[in-house]
Amino acid sequence: MTFKNKKALSLLVFASCVLAGYLLWESLRPVEIVAVHQRNSYSSVLVKNFPFTSRGKINWWLENKEMLKAKYDIPRPASYGGYTIDFWLFGEGYKEEGKYDRLCFDDMKTKVNCIDKDVVFIVDYSKNMGLELTVNGSVYRLEENGNLIKIY
Repeated sequence: MTFKNKKALSLLVFASCVLAGYLLWESLRPVEIVAVHQRNSYSSVLVKNFPFTSRGKINWWLENKEMLKAKYDIPRPASYGGYTIDFWLFGEGYKEEGKYDRLCFDDMKTKVNCIDKDVVFIVDYSKNMGLELTVNGSVYRLEENGNLIKIY
């Protein structure tokens, strides 16, 4: 192997290690819940450091749904039993409504009450469909026996 090939290979290995280390560091950071906004049976949870993968997001939900109920009283089902929880990346924080398509929260009495729309996970429950989890463009149904089935 020539010197140029060894140098290129060393650089590639180094870059791969740095990338792997960064991804590991990102994946080990705990999810931070910045705020919860409630409107009827719809909850918006603003998060930082949400897991990257579909499996990571689903596992986080399964491990933390009791904590969300105890600490934030979500979900709050409607009289017919259905509810929706949207998890939004908090990104750069609250902003004014402005000219962009932003999600604004009426429960905040300030002009700086909107976020950029970047939904990362949706939990939806209805009596007809059961519990559905929407993540990364796919929908999964969680059956009562604990099985997770990909719908599409």
